[in-house]
Amino acid sequence: MRMNDKKAKPHDEAFKKLLQTFFAEFIELFFPELSSSLDHRHTRLLMQELLVDVVGEEAKTLDLLLETRYKALDAYILVHMEPQSYHQKDFRERMFIYFSRLFERHRKEHRMIIPIAIFTAGQGPEEPDTFVMAMPDHEIVRFKFLKVELRAMDWRRFIASDNPVAAALLAKMGYNEKEKREMRSAYLRMLLRLRYKLDDVRMALLMSVADLYFEPNQTEDEKLLDEILKDYPEERVKMMELMPAWKRWGYEEGIQEGLEKGKAEGIAEGIAEERASIVRRMIAKGFTPGQVADTLEIPLVEVEKLRKL
Repeated sequence: MRMNDKKAKPHDEAFKKLLQTFFAEFIELFFPELSSSLDHRHTRLLMQELLVDVVGEEAKTLDLLLETRYKALDAYILVHMEPQSYHQKDFRERMFIYFSRLFERHRKEHRMIIPIAIFTAGQGPEEPDTFVMAMPDHEIVRFKFLKVELRAMDWRRFIASDNPVAAALLAKMGYNEKEKREMRSAYLRMLLRLRYKLDDVRMALLMSVADLYFEPNQTEDEKLLDEILKDYPEERVKMMELMPAWKRWGYEEGIQEGLEKGKAEGIAEGIAEERASIVRRMIAKGFTPGQVADTLEIPLVEVEKLRKL
């Protein structure tokens, strides 16, 4: 087991839920031509498939397998999405093996299988996307999957977007230390726009993923908040609710300079009720209490308490 496995688990679960919830938005953001070829009205998540991983000699559960309809073929196809958070030498081979097993099982029901790898590692060599087996005078097989390598992307291209996946993954894109503050500010402004377009459950999921990639600095974020609120003065209370990191610092208790005590207590009570509502709606949408706790980064006992609030 790798040292980071315990930390990786909530990240992996939240990331998979992001891709599942915002599949159409993900495809539209990174593969617009493919998106125009799919009929997202027919997209559904399939049950996880357990494949024998002959590379690692262990069972492997595919991360995300979705069925959707391909317009040109007028037929159903499969989309296999595999998030990868660290460099792995034999990853190309694994993707080929997963594709082969899926083809073996589903070739009669599905006309096409589209494999997509999403690389979220922050450093290391460029990730190859092709597996080749060949003799000197003959190429036996060439398998090439689609890939999204976040660190290779310019974050500035996405800050005007109202795509929730862009906001969730902005902090994993390519930026240097000097651009970090500007990127953080752009992300917060994206949240303000998106909150009018998404329900509370999807906003909570988006922010839970984004918050995993940020290293919050309370002093710096307070300065950013003040700057943003000069443009959006009416958004002060809502901004307190938005950021998971700020919640941990106690903002949800209404501790704000310039707010009267009674008003602060009222804000705290209102936010607690709103959080309880989010918890209940997430559970109603199929989240387990454990997944809710991981996504919102609150103790499981608090989830159970909020369900009854």
